[in-house]
Amino acid sequence: MAYLLGVDTGGTYTDAVIIDDSQDRVIASAKALTTRPDLDRGIGAAVDAVLTQSGIPAASIGVVSLSTTLATNALVEGQGGRVCLIFIGFEESELSRDGLSEAMKGDPVIRIAGGHHHSGAEAAALDLTALHAALGQIGNDVTGFAVAAKFATRNAAHEIAVRTLLRDETGRPVTCSHELSSALGGPKRALTAVLNARLIGMIDRLIAGCEAHLTRRGIGARLMVVRGDGALVSAELAREKPIETILSGPAASIAGASWLTGERDALVSDIGGTTTDICLLRDGRPAIDPQGARVGPYRTMVEAVAMRTWGLGGDSEIHVQEGLGGGLRLGPKRLVPVSLAARDFPALVHAALDRALAGESSPEESVRFVLPLWQGTPPEGLDAREAAVAARLVNGPLRLNEAIRSRVENPALARLVSRGVVMVAGVTPSDAAHVLGRLSSWDREAAEKALEILSRRRSGSGERIGRDGRHLAQRIIDQLTDQTVECLLTAAFAEDDADWAEVGPTALATHPLTRAGLNNHRGVIETTLRLGVPVVGLGASAPSYYGAVGERLGARMVLPEHAGVANAIGAVVGQIAMRARGTVTAQGPGVFAAHLPDGPVRFPDKEAALAALESALTAEAQELARRAGVEDIRLTTDRRVKEVDIEGSPMFIEAEIEVTAMGRPRIAVG
Repeated sequence: MAYLLGVDTGGTYTDAVIIDDSQDRVIASAKALTTRPDLDRGIGAAVDAVLTQSGIPAASIGVVSLSTTLATNALVEGQGGRVCLIFIGFEESELSRDGLSEAMKGDPVIRIAGGHHHSGAEAAALDLTALHAALGQIGNDVTGFAVAAKFATRNAAHEIAVRTLLRDETGRPVTCSHELSSALGGPKRALTAVLNARLIGMIDRLIAGCEAHLTRRGIGARLMVVRGDGALVSAELAREKPIETILSGPAASIAGASWLTGERDALVSDIGGTTTDICLLRDGRPAIDPQGARVGPYRTMVEAVAMRTWGLGGDSEIHVQEGLGGGLRLGPKRLVPVSLAARDFPALVHAALDRALAGESSPEESVRFVLPLWQGTPPEGLDAREAAVAARLVNGPLRLNEAIRSRVENPALARLVSRGVVMVAGVTPSDAAHVLGRLSSWDREAAEKALEILSRRRSGSGERIGRDGRHLAQRIIDQLTDQTVECLLTAAFAEDDADWAEVGPTALATHPLTRAGLNNHRGVIETTLRLGVPVVGLGASAPSYYGAVGERLGARMVLPEHAGVANAIGAVVGQIAMRARGTVTAQGPGVFAAHLPDGPVRFPDKEAALAALESALTAEAQELARRAGVEDIRLTTDRRVKEVDIEGSPMFIEAEIEVTAMGRPRIAVG
């Protein structure tokens, strides 16, 4: 008998489940805290716990699959390595398109001559001499390279040549844009390549940590990873294309929600520590976003479920808004909850909180702590101010006002956080839930002290923002409810078949008429509004928060058993799907170019070009599926032919072909 092991590494927790493949049932589940930067410790703790709970031998595990929100969270929070973009054949003005300049965040860009025409013919000679000279100016702290050439999806020769040079001269990871998407749109492909390059180190550490622990435990099954569209891919491919794991966790949660509940039509809302991810389940399947996955401010070319992600979770930062009312707003950044920091560093946290309760420090500075994520010598590549902050943390965590000693060091701390070097602890909804007795995972006493201290903060009117800690805790939970309702309504308006284009889903979600409808306003005008589909609430904290959300929306709230580990369940119930895509274009009268992996090949006949491309793509998809461990391969082919009518006769413009090779991963038998 074979068993399936699913693992999900999120921003706060790492979950593991074991499913009996013959009976389609969960036989054990476990949680452990995600450990940074050594992710293998958290993975190991979750895997060990679920093996112990199930009592089955490690050799009986036939498939292991991993999903993660780390890539999604990194993009939402602006984290990741420092990268260099090689921009080939583009004008400098094209850096400002599709959010590419913002995504670079000041990282180096090397623009050189080269690129191709739409036909695949060379537009300009590739200037490798200029590239070689520029590489000496970028510094040693670049962790990887992104390469994007004009019309590389028509001819990838220049991207491949640059990749070879970069690997030979630097030894660092290189991402080529043509490997991530076959679509046109150079700046958007470049953006996708940049984000991929940022994530390589993070995802590689995650996979390496997971594989190392599986080996230590004697689990011989091959490791699979969930892609953003819900399909499984090999760990090797996920290492090369980590951008495809954005929305991996959410995609797995959709699969898990469907498997757990049997719901066919529902809004699935998954709340984690950092984000809330919402997707519409239609006829038992999630829709794929035709425009490419959007995460935070970025619209990528990654094929993924049509998921909407907000920086709202149990560990969201709490902001007191300017003005007289002292209103609250949560997110989008994540903090380590004070109650969790107190569990790990009780002396530091309780001493600071006790001083604040005695009136010896202000509410703002006494509930914030800086936690280093390294041991020993601080990381390399820091500027002077970053190094000064890091030097103070070599012996362990500090209060915020001890870690940074002037306002000018605030940006340095923010950069250390964005690079994943340190984390900041502070009051979060998780702390509020501990105060109200809804959670009991960490140090409730620390949470009560921190909320009492923060409640003393004054609004613009001079009034305290909370009568006491418990009152403020309820305000925070109410705010989380309000923002979750706002997120669900935005997703619902966006997915509804009615024409909301003139107003937009975000504006509709916050419109006074929408609020009046939720409140069942009765006057000269009567309004009622509710969701027309149930909500499936997922995430470990969903039972703590989502009851009030369902009541507010007038919706049936489904909180399934094992909702807290739905991502791990979804990780292992999916199938492998390997895709290969290509294009045939018209080059002139009687000339058709099949854009094959080795470059364009011209044919005098359209059908011959299409057949040649389909044959090459079929072979590529089958080989990828075999390497991923599929034995019984199912093939599907999708042809999209674009033609225009000229005087009653069709004129061929271009055709896109996609071949998908699918199947269950091979189950190892111990």
